[in-house]
Amino acid sequence: DIACKNRPLDLVFIIDSSRSVRPEEFEKVKIFLSEMIDTLDVGERTTRVAVMNYASTVKVEFPLRTYFDKASMKEAVSHIEPLSAGTMTGLAIQTAMDEVFTEEMGTRPATFNIPKVVIVVTDGRPQDQVQDVAASARTAGIEIYAVGVDRADMQSLKIMASEPLDEHVFYVETYGVIEKLTSKFRETFCAANVCALGTHDCEQVCVSNGGSYLCDCYEGYSLNTDKRTCSAVDMCAPGKHECDQICVSNNGSYVCECYEGYTLNPDKKTCSTADMCVPGRHDCAQVCLSNDGSYSCDCHEGYTLNPDKKTCSAVDMCAPGRHDCEQVCVRDDLFYTCDCYQGYTLNPDKKTCS
Repeated sequence: DIACKNRPLDLVFIIDSSRSVRPEEFEKVKIFLSEMIDTLDVGERTTRVAVMNYASTVKVEFPLRTYFDKASMKEAVSHIEPLSAGTMTGLAIQTAMDEVFTEEMGTRPATFNIPKVVIVVTDGRPQDQVQDVAASARTAGIEIYAVGVDRADMQSLKIMASEPLDEHVFYVETYGVIEKLTSKFRETFCAANVCALGTHDCEQVCVSNGGSYLCDCYEGYSLNTDKRTCSAVDMCAPGKHECDQICVSNNGSYVCECYEGYTLNPDKKTCSTADMCVPGRHDCAQVCLSNDGSYSCDCHEGYTLNPDKKTCSAVDMCAPGRHDCEQVCVRDDLFYTCDCYQGYTLNPDKKTCS
């Protein structure tokens, strides 16, 4: 029924795999987990699922942030191995609080109002103190369901579970019939899906929440104060981007650019000094001198730079002070030769006259 999907949850299964749980019974627990996953509306923006395995030690099989599709979750569940000795239920709940119900591990922020739910499945009596740990978990806003199987201690289940107990404590005689609880939980987590019914007014994303809903936005957008509409986040605000030089905001995303004289590196973030003297980049008539993303012009020997700082003119080599001819300087393009007045001859040094 499209109007009755489970409401979004951050749901953590804590399963007992102590020595008292025989291998074939543990396989039944894994079937129960898989069938539970099938009944849930699993997804990044709907219900996120984590699985923890415990005995005398605790193992986080996968946190809330790892899988957002049923197939991947069920595949991961199929590979879970029992841990054997001990039943440290209190330690398992404490680990859930410390290591699983954190934003780093995939729990949604408190502002999202997504319920935090734990389902503990055990067949024994805890070998550590559960009462205080469970109480602090409930105080932290975590709803605890306790599922007892076979030899499970009913008093311990009641100490763990949230109120009202008749809605949070379940017992089955054997692991063989644990799957019967699937429909029970389906009813428990069922909510009228306002998002599916199309009666919401969210601009971008509707997140069903019990019989109500919350609005959310696509990546790169943030929810406005009206809690319905979305605005593109300025991705170029300080600390939001990774651009070396220039950040250009682009509809909830951004691209990097470089200052004049620099080129964007293949990583599309950092910039390198461009060689401004590459042909076609400069307008020097003769010599281009590259200078940290800029350039200046120069001339070949025998030429001087014109006032426009780009073009060059041939130097008059026979101008006073430029040559070493004793009597006459004869200009020859960029060079010169010496000559003598009438009645004199040029000496072998090609400069002086006799």
